[in-house]
Amino acid sequence: METDLNVLGGPLEECGTDPMTGFFRDGCCTTGPEDLGSHTVCAVMTPEFLAHQQSVGNDLVTPRPEFHFTGLRPGDRWCVVAARWLQAYHAGAAAPIVLAATHERSLDTIPLTVLQSNAVDVPPDASSLS
Repeated sequence: METDLNVLGGPLEECGTDPMTGFFRDGCCTTGPEDLGSHTVCAVMTPEFLAHQQSVGNDLVTPRPEFHFTGLRPGDRWCVVAARWLQAYHAGAAAPIVLAATHERSLDTIPLTVLQSNAVDVPPDASSLS
């Protein structure tokens, strides 16, 4: 069995379970061929990020019971689409990300240095990130 890795090369850690996140709703930003959007960035929701997403047509706030989606609030951790996160970054509304829970496939879209500059879980010895 293959282990999913995070952007730092370690085992992919859980992103969030309240609400349950992940493309596969397993709490992790795991991905596969079915995940066409690449829901691989573990982001901590902020009012700015949620408002930006809503302004570009990605409403993460409104509950959608038919999809078992309760809507997100600031502070929730959620696996977001890498391209959507990068779009918010360029607009100055990027949400902080959890490196250990962000899937390595995010690096196909977002440079590691950009992820690191928005991380909320940088280890005490940042030299290990280079």
